[in-house]
Amino acid sequence: MASENIFIAHPENAEQVNALKAFVKALKIKFEIPNERPYNEDFINKIKKSREEIKEGNFKKINKEDLQNFLGL
Repeated sequence: MASENIFIAHPENAEQVNALKAFVKALKIKFEIPNERPYNEDFINKIKKSREEIKEGNFKKINKEDLQNFLGL
């Protein structure tokens, strides 16, 4: 299968998932649904929390010249 023939869809709810499955089956197109999420849910939540903290201004900025000292190197 050529890579230009691969489509990735991002359904947002169960209704969309079921509609996509029905459509693909009706066209007799082979498809697969991976069992695993690409990232651990805890990791995703940490990233979301960090983004919120940045929006709220709750972060510490380190200048490039101070980076080694900050990291204890």
